[in-house]
Amino acid sequence: MWEHSFRDKSAERRLFRSRALTLAIFIFLMLCVLAWRMTYLQINLYEKYKDLSENNRIQLRPIAPNRGLIYDRNGILLAENIPSYSLTLVPERVRDMEQTIAFLDKLIGISERDREQFDKRQGFRRRPFEPVVLRHKLTEDDIAKVMVNRFYLPGVDVEAQLVRHYPQGKTFAHVLGYVGRINQQEQAALDTDPDTKRRYSDTQFIGKLGVERRYEQDLHGEVGYQKVETNARGRVIQIIERQDPVPGQDITLHLDSRLQQLAEKEMKGMRGALVAIEVATGGIISLYSNPSFDPNLFVTGISHKDYSDLRDNPDLPLFDRTIRGQYPPASTLKPFVGLAALNSGITSWSETIDDPGWYKLENDERLYRDWKRIGHGKVNLQRAIVESCDTYFYDVAVRAGIDNISPFLAQFGFGRNMTLDISNALPGLLPDRDWKRAKRGSFWYAGDTVNLGIGQGFMLVTPMQLATATAVLANRGTWQVPRLILAHNDTPDEIPHGDIPDLQLKNPQDWEQMYHAMEQVVSGTHGTARRLMSKLRYPIAGKTGTAQVVGIKQDEEYDSESLRERWRDHALFIAFAPVEKPEIAIAVVIENGESAGRTAGPIAQSIINEYLGGAEG
Repeated sequence: MWEHSFRDKSAERRLFRSRALTLAIFIFLMLCVLAWRMTYLQINLYEKYKDLSENNRIQLRPIAPNRGLIYDRNGILLAENIPSYSLTLVPERVRDMEQTIAFLDKLIGISERDREQFDKRQGFRRRPFEPVVLRHKLTEDDIAKVMVNRFYLPGVDVEAQLVRHYPQGKTFAHVLGYVGRINQQEQAALDTDPDTKRRYSDTQFIGKLGVERRYEQDLHGEVGYQKVETNARGRVIQIIERQDPVPGQDITLHLDSRLQQLAEKEMKGMRGALVAIEVATGGIISLYSNPSFDPNLFVTGISHKDYSDLRDNPDLPLFDRTIRGQYPPASTLKPFVGLAALNSGITSWSETIDDPGWYKLENDERLYRDWKRIGHGKVNLQRAIVESCDTYFYDVAVRAGIDNISPFLAQFGFGRNMTLDISNALPGLLPDRDWKRAKRGSFWYAGDTVNLGIGQGFMLVTPMQLATATAVLANRGTWQVPRLILAHNDTPDEIPHGDIPDLQLKNPQDWEQMYHAMEQVVSGTHGTARRLMSKLRYPIAGKTGTAQVVGIKQDEEYDSESLRERWRDHALFIAFAPVEKPEIAIAVVIENGESAGRTAGPIAQSIINEYLGGAEG
């Protein structure tokens, strides 16, 4: 009672009303702010949020173009696109990834490499609900097993796609190269350019080597797109609009499948390279390195075992000997050295020297031996070419001097990659005084010139360079830049001459006389390639060469039987035919082949006969 008598009910009511009014005002103000905000968003920012909403619902998705095809000069398909079936998973739809992959492993088999590649692909940037490939090249049985069990495999599907295929297999592996999956480094490089990033936005494969890499931009094509409607989780509901991609250009090469297949057949069991060039156009009609490999293994990813087998093979099947093999040119250089001596005026076709079987510089006790120990007697330039007299070229090389020889040889393309469209070709080595001073820190000596005179010493050439120089020789000094490309989409390419000056001899008649001398190498009684006479169908001008692999002491003789096979001399042969009006120039290098007349020469003759015989037909 006492406590109750002191309560002021009137004051409590006033306090309650004031608090209620304050809360009501606060709520009203908050509602006003909310109303203002809603009005601002719905009216003032209507267009903005409409666009954002539309972009969440409507998406542009790229469509990869079909890669262009590659043909040889006769229309034979060298690189095509064939349908291949792949097993894909959509991670967002797979309930238990480990359990699903374990089930698929029991069902159709999933290798460790497949799993490794799948894990890598999952880490790449991708759109929601974009499928990730788990396994390529499914068989019909694999597809059937997956489809039958599809109810138990949510998020698992079989997708068809066009995959690069090389029907000629090993025959064109080095020259065509291959395509492979775009790796992270390549993707980073593509992303640096917005236009390139757009073009490759839905592309999984890119040219890695050879023609596939060199003409990647032409073969790839232009990306298309489709406008799709998606739900909140990114799944496609419908396709609203579509713009088809532009397929890549088909390209035709100068390469001739007949010659390439014949080269593979003729060089079976050998290590070496063959390059043949059409003299009139500079078209490379054969470019073959042996042994070779199957490029189809690399397209969707080569297994560790297959790659190890290729990498560890002592015959180096992955090594392209045509453009990266560097060899001493040996006696195949003699026609070019002979022309250099003629052009410098230090010798003539009629001048003779005495060959006792050796050559010695003044004030030097060393003897530079001829391959023929008893010598050739009286020798002029023609006989020196026909019988490959070393002593003659020791003498004229020293008299001409390196300052005349090296610049002259450079005009034939030695020491440089002179091709139009071959990537990664090595330049070889054309030495001179400046090179030796820079690389060896030493002066150029007369003994260096002696060795260069017979294509030994420091000088190195690739088979591609030998064939190029032979084509320029066959064309009487006129340059046609060696090239693979013949046409884009059946439209012939113009033949660029570039800024390479033609080679002018002081006496143009020297071309004809050198042709005659090289013809006698094959048809002459004492020619070093006279073995070819038994199958001679067309007049051939040629030159043999034997390049040392290991050094032989002055007082020793070369003994093939005492040397391991891989230490034996390399055999080289250059040729062009027919002699009067050359159509084809060729260079063949057979590693450890020893006698060019027995190994490299017959191979070149087979290619020449096939090419000229086909041309007649």
